[in-house]
Amino acid sequence: MNQKINIGLIGFGTVGAGVARALLEKGRLLEERVGARLVLRRVCDKDFRRRRGLRLAPRLTTSDPFKVLRDPEIQIVVELIGGLQPAKTFILEALRRGKHVVTANKALLAHEGQALFAAAARANANLSFEASVGGGIPIIKALREGLIANELDTILGIVNGTSNYILTQMKEKRLSFHEALLEAKHHGYAERNPSLDIEGNDASHKLAILTLLGFGIPVRQPDIHAEGISKISQADIQYADELGYCIKPLAIAKREDHELEVRVHPTLLAKTHLLANVNGVYNAIYIHGDMVGAQLFYGRGAGQNPAASSVVADIADVARDIAGGVNRRVPLNRHPAPGIQRLRRIGNVETRYYMRFMVTDKPGVLARIAGVLGRHHISIASVHQKERRAARIVPVVMMTHEAKEADVRCALQVIDRLGFVRQPTVAIRTEAPRAK
Repeated sequence: MNQKINIGLIGFGTVGAGVARALLEKGRLLEERVGARLVLRRVCDKDFRRRRGLRLAPRLTTSDPFKVLRDPEIQIVVELIGGLQPAKTFILEALRRGKHVVTANKALLAHEGQALFAAAARANANLSFEASVGGGIPIIKALREGLIANELDTILGIVNGTSNYILTQMKEKRLSFHEALLEAKHHGYAERNPSLDIEGNDASHKLAILTLLGFGIPVRQPDIHAEGISKISQADIQYADELGYCIKPLAIAKREDHELEVRVHPTLLAKTHLLANVNGVYNAIYIHGDMVGAQLFYGRGAGQNPAASSVVADIADVARDIAGGVNRRVPLNRHPAPGIQRLRRIGNVETRYYMRFMVTDKPGVLARIAGVLGRHHISIASVHQKERRAARIVPVVMMTHEAKEADVRCALQVIDRLGFVRQPTVAIRTEAPRAK
C-alpha cells in the first residue's frame, strides 16, 4: 500500500475547484505516477453555495482556515486565496507547524518572498509556487532545476494574458484599445477593474519572481519600471506592422555588463523574434543561457485547468519528497549571479526607440525635431511621414539608433513643448534577440 499524504486546500475559487477536481477524479493516476496516495482531506472557503461544477462531501468542507492549518494529519497546505493578507499569515502558520506549502500567490511572493523563503528554511519545509507565473507553463521548475548549469543573461516574458489579448485584438481586428478591452471583459479575460493587468502591475509581480530564480537577485516592486498598454493606439499597431515589428507586453530582466535591467512595458519586437507570434491569452517566456542558448516556454497563462495543472504538479513533487523522506530537495532560489553588482536605473537603459509625433504639416518640422534629438545624442535611423489628416495634422514616425532613456525623456519634453506638436509624443522601446 502506497503511503497516504493528506492535503488541505484554502481557497475554493476557480483554480481551487480545478485542483480539488484533479485530486478527486485523477486519484488513481496520480498515485501511480507519484508513488503515494494523494488524499484531499479538507477544503476551506467562505462560501460553498456558489456553483463551481464540483460538489464536495460536507465532511471535507469548512469555513475555518485553522481547521486546515492545525490539523496534525494534513502534510501539505495549498493556499489559493491570493492577496497579501490573510494569505501570508496562513502560509507562515502552516510552515511554523511543519507543513509543506503550495501557493499560486504571485503578489505575495513578489512582496514577501524573502520572508516566506526564510520561514520555509527555518521549518525545513517546502514552499512551492509553479502556478505563480505562466499558468500551466513549467517555468519555475525549469529555472530551479532544468537550467541549473546555466548562467542566464536574458529573460523576456509575455506573462499577462489580458494585455496580450488586447494587443492581439487591436492588430487582428483593427480595434481601438478601448474596444479591445471591452471584448476582453466580455470573454472573461479582463476584470471589471483591469488596471492590475493593463498597467503592468501583474507582470511586474511575475517578473520579480523570475528575476529571483533566474539571477538570484531579490527585486523590490519600486525597483521595477512598469508601464501599461493603455497608451498604445491602433495607429501605433499599424505603423509598427509596416516597419516589420509587432508590439508585445514584455517583462524584461537582462544582464548588461555588471548591472541587471528589470522593466515591464509595451515593446516593439521584430516579426522574426521567437515571441512575436505569441498571441491571444497565451503566455511565453524567452530565456537565453550560456549553455542552452535561446529557449522558449509557451502555453496558456491563465484559466482553471492550466493553473490547476501547475498546482497539482507542485503537490506531486512535494509528495514524492515526503514519501522519500527528504525535505527541501531543491533550493528555493539561486545564489546571486556572479558579476551583477547593481540594478540599472531606467534612465541608463539603452535601446532603439519607435517615436510617433503628431505635428502640424508645414515646412521645417522635421528639421526642428531632428535638431532637438541630435542635441540630446539621439541618432535617427529612419523617418516615415504618413498621410495628411484633418486640420493638416500628420503623424511622423521615426526609428532611432540606440539611445539612452534619460536622453530620450529630456528630448521629448522639449519637443512636446514645440508649437507645432499637437499631441504628446508616443515612444516605444524595441528589443532585439541576444547574439548567439
